[in-house]
Amino acid sequence: MLTDQPRTGAASTSAESPGQRLAWLDAVRGVASTAVLLEHMFYRFLPGLRPHWFNLGMYGVLVFFLVSGYIIPASLERRGDVRAFWVGRFFRLYPLYLLVIGLVLVMVPLVPLRPAVVPDLPTAAAHATMLVDVVGSAGVADTMWTLSYEMVFYLLITALFVAGVHRRSGVWAVAFAVAALVVGLVLAAPVLARGPAAFVSLGVLVAGLACVVAGSGRVRTAGALLVGGLAVTLLLLGSRTPWLGPAILAVMFTGTVIYRWERGQISGLRTVAAVTVLLAGIPFFAFRYGWWGYPHVWITTLVMAGGTFAIGMALRRRTVPRVLVWLGVISYSVYLLHHPLLKLFVTLFGDPRERPMATQALLAVAFVAVVLCCSWLSYRFVERPMQHLGRRLAHSPPATRSS
Repeated sequence: MLTDQPRTGAASTSAESPGQRLAWLDAVRGVASTAVLLEHMFYRFLPGLRPHWFNLGMYGVLVFFLVSGYIIPASLERRGDVRAFWVGRFFRLYPLYLLVIGLVLVMVPLVPLRPAVVPDLPTAAAHATMLVDVVGSAGVADTMWTLSYEMVFYLLITALFVAGVHRRSGVWAVAFAVAALVVGLVLAAPVLARGPAAFVSLGVLVAGLACVVAGSGRVRTAGALLVGGLAVTLLLLGSRTPWLGPAILAVMFTGTVIYRWERGQISGLRTVAAVTVLLAGIPFFAFRYGWWGYPHVWITTLVMAGGTFAIGMALRRRTVPRVLVWLGVISYSVYLLHHPLLKLFVTLFGDPRERPMATQALLAVAFVAVVLCCSWLSYRFVERPMQHLGRRLAHSPPATRSS
């Protein structure tokens, strides 16, 4: 969901700069963030417009994961430095994440935490690692569950990169698709206990990443393999919807397969087809979770997500609409901020569904305007400065950083 941001302030063509060549990813991400925003908004505004033949929110999430799979491993390989990669990831993810957690907690007198959030130490430990969904916890903001799988993916590609097997993307994509099918057949609930999983994960993550970031040689390798093992264990045994975790990793590695196929490194179309068939078959056998788990809804959502990414790739050398690029630039802020703002909006102005359709439409427009404005401000004053700081620290020598 969260990529290295190839920034361009204008529409992109097939111009020379890497940022312009990758502006289509911002556009695709802009479509994804809009879909997630609309999915949650339609619960409260104009619910009759909410589609039921596919899931808008899951569609947006799968598009995000394809984008991450496409660009994140490429970012790590381009740097060739796992320390720089993790410094950049920390400053890319955590500042806004912590800001939103603080915002939600400050709003508790007005907007109580959702019932799924247990206010205890395991929940705090789960949020510290971002691994909330794979240790059986609920995020204080509803959309934070997807960040768990972003983090799992980062941990896993770090281990694969250090071990020198990161280019076997097709193998990993198919393996996780098969794992999703198997897990869906045998597990109806996570195996790991929430409290121990949260605390052990925190300790292992801190120790492992310390070795990766500060160590070298065998120490770095040991740390990378440790966090990679943690990622796989949590993914298969800790996900709150057991089959969805490995299915998401299959989608992300499919994005990596597409990246390698595009660059002539592998022949990946058969792998993409195999993963698609495997994932499409899961709802026929797996324990069902929610209406989006019905076969026709899941398959339609899956195909639409893949089709959106394919259209973006096909048009990547053409002019990219400025508005989609801009939405992609602020997509992380839109993604994390819109749900807390929605709850606050409803608390302040009441349930829009009780009002006439015309009033609902006006309130919906006002809400979207507020979300986009707040998201731009958080990008401008939180995300962008922290990303710049992260880049400086990632490229500075150790002696300079410690002085």
